[in-house]
Order: sequence, then C-alpha cells, then structure tokens
Amino acid sequence: MQYDLEHYQLGQQIHQVILTSTDPQTTLLRLSRTLGTVFRADLCLVVALDHFATPVQFGWWSTDDRLTLPGETQARLLSHPLLTEVKADSEPWATSDVHASKMGWFEEVLPARAILRISTNFQGSANGTIALGCCQPHEWMPSEKELLKQSADPVAIALAQVQLQQQLSTHARHKNLQKRLTQAIHHHSELEPILNLALAETAQALQVDQGFVLMLKYADPLFQNRLLKGTPKAKATVAYQWSAQTEEAPSKEWSDSSFQLEESPLCLQAWKNSPQPLAVANQADFPDIFAGNQPELFPSTMPAMLVVPLTGKMSSDSAQAMVLGFFVFQHHHIRPWQSDELELVNWVSTQLSTAMLHHQTVRQVQSLVDERTAQLQRSLDVQAKLHEKTRQQVEQLQQLNQLKDEFLSTMSHELNTPLTNMKMAIQMLRQSQLPSDRQVKYLDILDQELTREHSLIRDLLTLQQLDTEQPSIQPQKLDLKSLLSELAQSFEQKWVNCGLTLVLDDRTGVESEAPLTIYTDPDSLKRILLELLTNAGKYSDPDSTVRLGVTLQEHSQANQVVVTLSNLGAGISPKEQAYIFEPFRRGQGITQKAIPGTGLGLALVKSLVQHINGKIEVASSPTPDTSTETCFTLTLPQFLENTPPINNLE
Repeated sequence: MQYDLEHYQLGQQIHQVILTSTDPQTTLLRLSRTLGTVFRADLCLVVALDHFATPVQFGWWSTDDRLTLPGETQARLLSHPLLTEVKADSEPWATSDVHASKMGWFEEVLPARAILRISTNFQGSANGTIALGCCQPHEWMPSEKELLKQSADPVAIALAQVQLQQQLSTHARHKNLQKRLTQAIHHHSELEPILNLALAETAQALQVDQGFVLMLKYADPLFQNRLLKGTPKAKATVAYQWSAQTEEAPSKEWSDSSFQLEESPLCLQAWKNSPQPLAVANQADFPDIFAGNQPELFPSTMPAMLVVPLTGKMSSDSAQAMVLGFFVFQHHHIRPWQSDELELVNWVSTQLSTAMLHHQTVRQVQSLVDERTAQLQRSLDVQAKLHEKTRQQVEQLQQLNQLKDEFLSTMSHELNTPLTNMKMAIQMLRQSQLPSDRQVKYLDILDQELTREHSLIRDLLTLQQLDTEQPSIQPQKLDLKSLLSELAQSFEQKWVNCGLTLVLDDRTGVESEAPLTIYTDPDSLKRILLELLTNAGKYSDPDSTVRLGVTLQEHSQANQVVVTLSNLGAGISPKEQAYIFEPFRRGQGITQKAIPGTGLGLALVKSLVQHINGKIEVASSPTPDTSTETCFTLTLPQFLENTPPINNLE
C-alpha cells in the first residue's frame, strides 16, 4: 500500500509539473527536484534526448545549493556513457558505489557515490534519462527501483512535452529569423546591414556563443572548380563578428583578421565540402582537421563549430559554384547539430549567397552606369565648351564685321577727303584769270592732300609688310636728346592753336649738353615718336600739358632707354587698353566725336616697336580733377644686339 501511495503521489506531482510548466527548462528543473525529493537522493539529473537519442537539455537538482555545473562540466557530463547509452528495455540500472564499478571519470563531474538510473521511452523511442545519486555509498532497494520504473512513463510524457516545446520554440526562432532576414534583404540595398543582421539573428536562433563571417578573395578568380587538384590560393578575412559575451565564452575582437585558406584545414575542408555545411560537434572527433597550428579564430575552447559556405554560381551553366565566404558559428561545449538547424543554415546560406551575387551584379551595373554617366557628362561638357567656343567665335565674327564696317567707313572717309580737296583745288586752278596768290594757295592744298593720301597708303603698306615679313633693320648711331628736341619744337608750333604745351623732361642723368647715344633704326624710332605725339595731340584736353620724358636705365647686361609720353584727357578704359594696339581698333565714341584717324597709328607703333626689339605699354589713371592721365611707356635697348660698344660709336 505504501508503495502504491508513493507511486500515485509521484505521478500526481509529475502531472502537475507537466500542467504548470511553461518552458522546457522549467519543466526539467521541477522534474529533477520532484524526483530527488521523493527518492530522498542527494542529487537528481533529468536529461532530454532528441530524435537521435543525443542529450540536448537537462534539469539539475541537488540538496547542496552551492553545488553548480559549469559549462565545461556540463559538456563532459552529457557525453558520459551513463547518459548516452540508452537502455531500450527501460529497466533501472544501479550501483551502490561508483568506486567499485567501471564508471570511469563520472565522479569527477558529478559528486555521487551511489547511482540509480533509467531510460524513458515514448512511443517506442527513448526520449530521456533519469539519474539519482547519493553522496555516500547506498544500496538501492527493490522498491526504489520499482518506483523509479513506474515513474519513467509519466516522466517520458513530460519529456515528450519538453521536446514539443523545444521544437515549437526552435521553430518560432527559425521563423522569426527567416522573416527578419527576408525583410532585411528586401529593404536594404547595401550588403553590410544584411550580413550583420543575418549573423546575429542566426547565432541567436542557434543559441551559440559566437560567430563571424569570413570573406574569400581569390588570387585567381577563375579558380572555382572544387574538383580541381591542388589548394586554391585565397585569402580569408573576418568581415563581421558577433558574440553572446558569456562568461564561459569571452569574446575577442577578430575584425579585419585574415589568413590564407590553406593555413586552416577546417576552412579548406569546408571549402571542399560546400555547398553542404561542415558540422563539428566536438573537435576531438576530427583530429585531422584540428591537428597542428590553426588560426586563432578556431580555439580549442570552442569544441563545437558549424561552418556554412556562402556560394553562388558564376553563370547559369556553371557546374560548380564559387565559394564566396563562410558563416562560422562556435559553441563553448560539445554540441551535436540538429537536422533542423542544418536546414536553417542552408536556407540562410542560400538567401545570403543570392543577396551577395545580387549586390555584386548591382554594383557592377551601377559602376557601368556611373562610367556611362561620366562619359555622357564629359561629352556634355565638351559640347558645352564647343557651344561656348562657337558663341565666342560668333561674337568675335560680329565684332570683326563691325570693325570691318567701321574701318571701311573710316578709310572711305580718310581716302575720299584728300581726293575731294584735291578735286576742288584742281577745279579752282582751271578757272581763268585766277590771281597768282590764289593759284599758290590751291597748289599748296594739292601738295598737302597728296602728301596726306600718300602717308595713309604708306601706313597701310608698312603695317602689311611688318605683319607678313620682318624687314631688315638698318641700325644707326642716334642722339636721342636731339631727336626729342626737334620733335618737341615741331609739335609746339602745331599745338599753338590748341593751347597745348609740350614739356620735355630729361631724367637720364646725362649732362644737358652731352648727347644720349642710342643705336637703333632711326626711321622706325622717329615714326613711333611722331605717331605717339600725334595721338597725344588728338586726345588731350584743351590748354593742358603734354609731358615727354626720357630715362636711362643702366644694367650689367644691357642698358635700356625709357621714353614716356603722358597727357590729360578722357583716358583709356581697361577694356580698351586690351585691344588699343590692334589694327583698325579705335576708342569707344571716337568716330562719333569726329576725331580724325584710321585706327592704324597705334597698331603701326606696336609693330615698329617690336621691329626694333622694344616694348610699349599704356596706363590710364584718374587725376584729382575730372581729367585722366594717360601714359605711354616706350622701352628700347640702348644698343641693338651684335652692335659695337659705345666707345667704338663715338
């Protein structure tokens, strides 16, 4: 009766545990405490097995609350034959003292001398193990063995529920992973957040301690056939890392760590084994793979590993798929990998491989698009520059046409005016009985206008000659002071009616009576000075002063003579200064003001200055009053090249 009551009460307690426990771990813990208390044992261990009779989870109870099982101890305990060797007959097995039995190292991990165990069976398959222990030797009674045998069935039901709860929990985690990964692939265009999320979510779904992503870079990208002999030359680099940060499995930063594929027998075997994952429940079971030196990424403290290849076909007719990299998951104790876990990582690998290939394709297409866009932009830039160049050329043509029209109008006027005056003088001379003084006057007019016409034609021919060919220079010794004085006297007489005053400013440092010798082409120099003085007379304000200065600059290599001519007038704008020395160009508004000229004078000056190796510049700046001072600066070498020294000229 006492046995029946104990059996009944134990069955009720087990059923209560089944009804009130909400998760597998709680169920196992409560079962171990209930059984240990009923049997008055010092400790109790209830182990749940999977479909392959492999211990996957356990509940642990002890009368000593200080007694714990570290992770490494749990791994050793679950691998002990006492728990792994399942008895199909469901008969209890007992030992009164493990010292007298062949239990090996069991006492090292579990402090029990006397042990009573039994396997639980559900629907014809073993699904768990119950182990009771006493810290001192103990002879197990037949009633205790029978009670344990009778309690095996309700415990088997409880363990079946644990399996079901575990399956549902695992299924939920896997579904959540699939959902989140699918959303990430759809919503992210970049590969980095997808791989980071996939690594973290998969590691959490598998409930491992750490994981990382290895990316492969091949020395020969075409080496993709795994059936080829030899080892592929590839570099493996840690791209992403995840860690659960457990005390048993402290994390280490591996980011950007790299090694050659041939340096890791594990990765090399995974490469050969792809596309199937390489599952390692215990490193000790693979001595060939883990023998010798391994990269620090694969420590012996992580006995369980799962290496999942990321593959993708290079073309639709490719028989072999290139391994792009690996997902590596590690656990700090021995762990058999379940079939549903392998199916999950295969699904993740397929999704990520597709995403990686898609990303590579998009990147290649984007690179091609960027290249084409850059080419198009360069083409548009060239077209814009050509358009701008064409527009500028059109504007230049318009300006040239305008200049041409102005030049033709000016030349027509300048050529026709002397002819008209000559024609009028001839008509007057044909009159009979014309007084002799009138005849002389008209003859003077004919002579002046003929000279004017001749000078204009000569200027055109000279400018043309200087542009097309370089006439020979006939340098001669010349006293510059004397030449300037003669020109000053001549123009003072011409400017009397205009009220202009010409001041000669000698800053040469040479005595006033001494000559300033210069060796150059006298005709060219005289023509230059005549044109500059004529130009100053045209554009100076009435009753103003024109200053003609000369300076001698002595240098060790060659002396220079600087002649400046300044006047007060309307001035020359910076825009006009840029083209004032071009042929047929005149200042703005000059034609409207009826100032005589053809626009050839300064162009002829520029050509003649270059002809005698000189330089001419113009500057225009406002004065304190309303006028503007315009200054032409003529710089000439005192002696042309290959001329004799001054001592030989005097």
